[in-house]
Amino acid sequence: MTTQILSTFIIFFSLSNCKPQETTKYVIGQEWNYKTRKSEENSTLKILKIEEYPTHGKVIHISIGGLKVGNPNVEKGFAKEFTHIPITEEALNKSVTELKNGKIKLPDYIDGYNYWKKEFDQGIAGVFSISVSEIVDLMEESIITGNGVVE
Repeated sequence: MTTQILSTFIIFFSLSNCKPQETTKYVIGQEWNYKTRKSEENSTLKILKIEEYPTHGKVIHISIGGLKVGNPNVEKGFAKEFTHIPITEEALNKSVTELKNGKIKLPDYIDGYNYWKKEFDQGIAGVFSISVSEIVDLMEESIITGNGVVE
């Protein structure tokens, strides 16, 4: 009996000194509110895919909707969404404000992901480490000026 109590105490003490395993608050299929640009207060982002890379840590692939991004190449001159943005977990943490929906229907195909993945594996494409609103600003500037975005 004393051996059982001692064993239980040792196991409990050992477990209480373990550091909790880091987990992410993000789950594929979530929709989040974030710190938006002015005039885009209804914009939200969706979690499309989560990957782990040795060089970048967690990379969270998002889409952003409800935008009003200047784009002279589309009808009415404004784009309403970005279908694929790779972002670090740290940058996303600084951007999101509250979970809007815990489970939404996602598209079967992530437009732009395969192209990004091929370029990423070749060391050509990267991952954003700035806030979501800064990404939107940068993408808009790139579209309007015709200069490529460096991630």
